[in-house]
Amino acid sequence: MNDLIIIGAGPAGITASVYAARKRMNFLVITGDIGGQTILSSDIENYTGYQFITGVELAQRFKEHLEQFELELKEGERVTLVNKENDIVKVGTDKGEYQAKTVIIASGRIPRKLGVEGEDEFKNRGVTYCATCDAPLFSDMDVVVVGGGNSALDATLQLIKIAKKIYLVDVTDKLRADPIMVEKAKGSGKVVIYNSAKVKQISGDKLVQGIKIEREGKVEDLTVGGIFIEIGYVPTSEFIKDVAKNEIGEIIVNCRCETNISGIFAAGDVTDVPAKQIIVACGEGAKAALSAFDYISRLK
Repeated sequence: MNDLIIIGAGPAGITASVYAARKRMNFLVITGDIGGQTILSSDIENYTGYQFITGVELAQRFKEHLEQFELELKEGERVTLVNKENDIVKVGTDKGEYQAKTVIIASGRIPRKLGVEGEDEFKNRGVTYCATCDAPLFSDMDVVVVGGGNSALDATLQLIKIAKKIYLVDVTDKLRADPIMVEKAKGSGKVVIYNSAKVKQISGDKLVQGIKIEREGKVEDLTVGGIFIEIGYVPTSEFIKDVAKNEIGEIIVNCRCETNISGIFAAGDVTDVPAKQIIVACGEGAKAALSAFDYISRLK
């Protein structure tokens, strides 16, 4: 019987693990990978203590910190069910079942799909959701970035150094990203911005060759070799049915990271905490671990 099971090892899960280890809790970490969304970030300039660090480097720092403690890590397991019965939380995965007095859900989120013809067919054959991972594959090519938020502009700024031309396609009439990012994109001379434009189809042969967009009632074909989809994320919360969630599936928590079910806590991007930032997720992970420790301390 574990004191705690932590689901996920992104910024929130790793920080929760560090705090749980320092509290000498008997706990288990279950995760698909280590680092979470951090590894998808390129240049990070707003994480306290680092004027500049890449996402991959920061994820490695997180991992090194985690490895300073003795803990049980189940990496590569996918959680399929979380359920509480008779004061015991049961966590089922694709490889087994585990039990604990408390659980922290820090499973993060995954990229949102466009849902258009050709998207699934050409995934990893020109369609990608990670500029940090895949941008180098599109050297000196014309590409499309779909989206208008910080993620889309982050991808665009990475591609400026690599691609020949970038079409930035956004469904809204104005980009929502930080103004400084928009200014850099516009000033590059490589970015063509299409506002109020909707993707209709992705086409190609063995690899992506083009994309069909609609704007102002007209359909236009763009010849490109790569499509970077950056239109937001979906919380990874489908494996737990009983906790309260908002309309987009984020787990609702209070300021102590408590859900509506006692003993079940949540932290990071899977929750309804508004700011989806690495440093915020770390803080929420710390709070969740302290709350779980306090909960166990009060059990009879």
